[in-house]
Amino acid sequence: MAAGRSRPSAPARHAEPARDDEPEHQDGPAFHDAPAENDDRDLELLIEAAYGAMGPVEKHLAGVVLDHLGDLATYNAVELASMSGASKATVSRFFRRLGFETYTEARHSARSLRAAGVPVAGRGGGDTLVAHAATARENLTRAVAGLDTAGLPQVADLLAAAGQVVVVGFRNSYAVALHLREQLLQARPRVALVPQPGQSVGEELAHLGPDDAVVCVGFRRRPAGFAAVVDVLLDAGVPTVLLVDPGARRHVPRATHRLEVPVEGCGAFDDYGAAMTAVCVLADAVLDRVGRPGRERIAALAESYRSSGELEDG
Repeated sequence: MAAGRSRPSAPARHAEPARDDEPEHQDGPAFHDAPAENDDRDLELLIEAAYGAMGPVEKHLAGVVLDHLGDLATYNAVELASMSGASKATVSRFFRRLGFETYTEARHSARSLRAAGVPVAGRGGGDTLVAHAATARENLTRAVAGLDTAGLPQVADLLAAAGQVVVVGFRNSYAVALHLREQLLQARPRVALVPQPGQSVGEELAHLGPDDAVVCVGFRRRPAGFAAVVDVLLDAGVPTVLLVDPGARRHVPRATHRLEVPVEGCGAFDDYGAAMTAVCVLADAVLDRVGRPGRERIAALAESYRSSGELEDG
């Protein structure tokens, strides 16, 4: 369950359900505690709001649904009925009373939330470590294939030759942007990270021109103004690289170069392992193009660390 939410006291998923003896042809009224407007279709919130109005069978069914939010789309109504001890008719009636036309619509809603990057609990099961490792390998394989065809050499050439490089990152993407900035800064000077605390983005981008370069790191869920920042840069003639997930294409259609890296996770949260690998690959390529000045800069930085005692030995 998402942080900050407390699940209603639903019966344990494996507990014996109450008898499902409600006539199958009847639909009760919509749960009176449910929100009047269900536009966001957050199934977890709808269940939590309506829980007090549910009967024993529906409460047990609600507990099963909450435990399977992440993989709800993999179960049909018959399978969900079997897991919960309810009838198929009760399952259909349950979701209609929550405001969905059909159970299929509710499954689609649960899938859409996770695809948008919303943390959805209940996606575990089996050997969790093995599942995470398998997902990370799949993401990495897809990322490498994508980088190989997305013009990585041209991006490296751009970042090596630019007068100034600015890396932009918001929300979860800020950590990836920070890592990219720190790696590039070892290969070349004049690499900035924005926004810094108390900064607005515009003041850091207004002076940039065609001889500079910007990397906009924007993995889901991006702030609403992310595409506008990209548009401002491109309209000013600033070469702009996007480091994003594949789903960004419909939200941020413009870019000079686009590097797409999947961040799907097998659990509630996104997996940024492939994103960090992409940063490593890109920084290595830039260092290779900078050549001797980059190697001399790394040596100078190492000497600075040594003489200042800033880093531990070994």
